[in-house]
Amino acid sequence: MALVLTEEQSMLRDAARGFLSERAPVSHLRQIRDSGNEDGFSRDLWAEMVEMGWTAILVPEQYAGLEYGFTGMGIVLEETGRTLTPSPLLGTALAGAAELIKAGTPGQCSEILPSLASGARILALACDENKRHEPGQVATEAMESPQGFCLSGTKTTVLDGHVADIFIVSAWTGAGVSLFLVPADAKGISVKRYPVLDTHAAATIEFDHVELNADSLLGELDQAQPLLDHILDVARIGASAEMLGIARESFERTIEYLKQRKQFGTFIGAFQALQHRAAHLFGEIEMCKSLVLKALQALDKDADDIAELASLTKAKLSETTQLATAEAIQMHGGIGMTDDFDIGFFLKRYRVLETLYGDRYFHLDRFARLRGY
Repeated sequence: MALVLTEEQSMLRDAARGFLSERAPVSHLRQIRDSGNEDGFSRDLWAEMVEMGWTAILVPEQYAGLEYGFTGMGIVLEETGRTLTPSPLLGTALAGAAELIKAGTPGQCSEILPSLASGARILALACDENKRHEPGQVATEAMESPQGFCLSGTKTTVLDGHVADIFIVSAWTGAGVSLFLVPADAKGISVKRYPVLDTHAAATIEFDHVELNADSLLGELDQAQPLLDHILDVARIGASAEMLGIARESFERTIEYLKQRKQFGTFIGAFQALQHRAAHLFGEIEMCKSLVLKALQALDKDADDIAELASLTKAKLSETTQLATAEAIQMHGGIGMTDDFDIGFFLKRYRVLETLYGDRYFHLDRFARLRGY
């Protein structure tokens, strides 16, 4: 497929950009932070996103969705990166929906997907158990019980875990890893919310002998590691799309500043050293635009190389967005370090997204192993 947006996809991008620039500029994020909002996002804005159809983009039509595909979802996520809009889109509308579509039973899909599309439910993927992203290291256990399973363990860095209605939990089941759909209000669950650098929030979840029905199993018993890896790859590509929005917006804001700021009576954009740095960054961002679109298209086609593309994309976008946000701070000078100026918020959000679902070093190593090195 050509690495360009179709006319319909361009219209979606323009609609998302217009909506977010009006309803959720960076000042909206600042307001969420300063108000002490425990959710970390606006419920009212979330309802408006639902009305825009964003939560239904991946959901099949038979479950009240739009079935528009991963590329459409990536386009929206990129635009949220431009405005740093806090919302459960990444964890719920992308990762959560993709997981149910991939492995959910007809009963699970009928029960959850319509409420996901309508914004009534928020899903959270709980797969990490320590400070580093190691989804293959699972100490949480789900042992068979008369009711079905008994779940015990602790999960950390659960995105949207403090507001989730359903957790998707990885657990060891005796002969392998399995995934479970766990209601957040189940007896034995303890949620500890904590703020993160970018004003969003996450949670540590403790499961203390949580009784689950047999139909809470998502996918095959003991065989869920490939499924978990796939869903994480979906989330990694989505996070990369958001980082692309951060990189592009940081770059564009910096270019505008170079055209306005004067030093020694001259606009600093006329300085050749800064022009060279800006030109290098432009080229890196253009490469990333193609890479993210390629990865999204691979998801839509269910291609064989999704794992390689996901790690390549996450590693490259982490590197380029780090460059874009750091250069933005540098070229804005002292004012770029102050809280009164918005540019620093882009660096903070990037730092969180880079570590989410594995940092660049995790993915460089994974990509090398996938390629046989």
